[in-house]
Amino acid sequence: MTFEILKKGNYTLVKVNSDRLDTNNAPDLKSELIVINNGGEKNIVLDLSSVNYCDSSGLRAVLVANRLCEDAIGTFVLCGLQPDVENLVKISMLHTVLLITKNIEEAENLLEKKENL
Repeated sequence: MTFEILKKGNYTLVKVNSDRLDTNNAPDLKSELIVINNGGEKNIVLDLSSVNYCDSSGLRAVLVANRLCEDAIGTFVLCGLQPDVENLVKISMLHTVLLITKNIEEAENLLEKKENL
């Protein structure tokens, strides 16, 4: 499995265990995210720290996750972006739409702060 899914306290962590997020595995990621959301999860952290390459299919999966969390009045956090993936996100202007943190710990802190508002 190229994804690791861990249910944490107030969110589900999805870690992509592949160096690529592209047409070969992005549809599977999208399906997993939908299943997680349909299971009642409204907060998802997507860890891309192992991903060195992402194409438009991968970005679509990320946007699906963001939309699912927004629709559930939850929070989607993208974390662990490697330089090439981060550049793609910036070129696509998605950094203006998505919550992005450097690592899982920052994502957890962000979610905790949002819950306490």
